[in-house]
Amino acid sequence: MNRTEFIITTAIILFAVFAMGWFANWLVHRLSRVRQSDVADLDRMSQELHEAEETRDQAITYLQQREAELANQLTQTEAELSAAMDGLRSAREVNEELQARLNG
Repeated sequence: MNRTEFIITTAIILFAVFAMGWFANWLVHRLSRVRQSDVADLDRMSQELHEAEETRDQAITYLQQREAELANQLTQTEAELSAAMDGLRSAREVNEELQARLNG
């Protein structure tokens, strides 16, 4: 193999390697390219996520308010029950005293 053949062979090999590298680069960019529809889908999903988070926050706020209202009602009901039980106890004592006076 003389010098000219060696230079031509080396040039062909280098060109083939360059072509394969260029093709590999093109293929990677082609496969990893973000499509406009993908961007639109991501925008739509982010908007839906934002709306879902707002709805969740509103639901949590509503549940906290409702829980506070129910706790207040429970406290009031327990106070009324305690007052009713005290009144009932007092009425039973009066009833027992009256029965003791009648029988006694």
